[in-house]
Amino acid sequence: MRALSIAATGMSAQQTNVEVIANNVANINTTGFKRSSAEFADLLYQTDRPAGTLARDDDTIIPEGNTIGLGVRTVAIRNLSAQGPLTSTGNHYDLALNGRGYFQVQGENNEILYTRDGAFNRNSTGQLITLDGNLVIPNITVPAAATDVVVNAAGQVYAVMGTTGTQQLLGQLNIANFANETGLAPLGGNLFQETQASGPPNLGNPGDQGFATIQQGYLESSNVDPVKEITSLISAQRAYEMNSKVISAADDMYNVITKDIR
Repeated sequence: MRALSIAATGMSAQQTNVEVIANNVANINTTGFKRSSAEFADLLYQTDRPAGTLARDDDTIIPEGNTIGLGVRTVAIRNLSAQGPLTSTGNHYDLALNGRGYFQVQGENNEILYTRDGAFNRNSTGQLITLDGNLVIPNITVPAAATDVVVNAAGQVYAVMGTTGTQQLLGQLNIANFANETGLAPLGGNLFQETQASGPPNLGNPGDQGFATIQQGYLESSNVDPVKEITSLISAQRAYEMNSKVISAADDMYNVITKDIR
């Protein structure tokens, strides 16, 4: 009975949907997190009689065929890169991107990785790093004698020196854009990696056309909407229950058939 396997694909799809929603909710307070959405497509159809064929007794064309769908499958789990709200922290090493783009950081194997999480700090030598210790690219070193750090909207980093407040230019932060942001591979730790699907990075300075600006003293919050996630969760739960009831109904019908045969 095909209904059993068809409904089983529906339950599997909704289980995936719930897992995606659970990950969104779990990261509701994760800096720079982008919510995901599971996308589905119907499976191949079993065709007993295709539309447009000729009737057996004359040349009349059959207007509708006899096809039965075989269920559903997951085609993608999309990262939705909508801008998250900016939250003031008062920390001058916290930088938020307002618009498109990613900070560049150095990975464990010296590869370039990308992040929206601008919660930075200094290491023992004054280099700008992430909270996990990844060096920010391009490298910015804050002098030990600096009393403060200023980062403007265009990504220029200045050290405030001494009591006179003289500003010394330390470097220029640049950010990366991608033709297909959803094609980036998430690695965990708020880090992403370039893939063939994302295309190569397009580097530019903050504030350039098509690139985000930087807001110092802010962090980008998660773009997860709790109300929307709860609504999606209820919908997925109901769909899972309905598929379960289809399996129960199909099993009852199968039992009727087997009892009649006996």
